[in-house]
Amino acid sequence: MSIQNPSREEIGQILKKAKRIAVVGLSDNPERTSYMIAKAMQEAGYEIIPVNPNVDTVLGVKAVPSLKDIEGHVDIVNIFRRSEFLPQIAEEFEQIDADVFWAQLGVVHEETFHRLKAKGYTVIMDRCIKVEHALTK
Repeated sequence: MSIQNPSREEIGQILKKAKRIAVVGLSDNPERTSYMIAKAMQEAGYEIIPVNPNVDTVLGVKAVPSLKDIEGHVDIVNIFRRSEFLPQIAEEFEQIDADVFWAQLGVVHEETFHRLKAKGYTVIMDRCIKVEHALTK
């Protein structure tokens, strides 16, 4: 069994509708990929919520230790953690009832993908949100 991401057109619609992106594993190091991508998305007009228990603030925003600590609705949960952490992150994702579970390029966990899809969630894996945003403008 393999994953089947939404079409590029569907991803474009998701990104047009979204306003708030929680970034799990967002680093405060400007040389890290998570920082560069989150900064680009913030500059594109999205509200970025850093989710990392090891940092205080990133991109001028106070970080929260977990998804459960976010107040208000989250449109996209964008994940910059290794694939083996996806099941645990998916459990928190379900508790906050966000709209889209998005694992960055190179991050895939088939069992988690199929479990969330079966529950009706939109799931994207192994795709870079910044690249998709640029391609769907």
